[in-house]
Amino acid sequence: MLYYALKVAISAVVVVLITEIARRSTGFAALVAALPLTSLLAILWLHAEGAESARISELSIQIFWLVLPSLILFLLLPLLLRLGVGFWLSLAISVSATTACYFALMPLLRKLGVQL
Repeated sequence: MLYYALKVAISAVVVVLITEIARRSTGFAALVAALPLTSLLAILWLHAEGAESARISELSIQIFWLVLPSLILFLLLPLLLRLGVGFWLSLAISVSATTACYFALMPLLRKLGVQL
């Protein structure tokens, strides 16, 4: 139980750190947020739990492919906000478009032989 509490605490600190950095410098916060911190934490936790290298490698490849559709959110959200669309509607549209891209990518990846 303590191990899971530690994992949650470290993960939460990363999120809080990014939001606090953003108050001072959005550019630096964006850099920190763009780092694959969540992925690195997951990989580190798997390694610490004794996962085989093949399992960690598989996760890394799958993360690579699934990052691609998420880029739509980061392109569409600022575009909509700059066009004057409200925050919540912009966010909803961006998340919906990202979700649609995930659903479109999954069959394509299967055809290419990428196991998810």
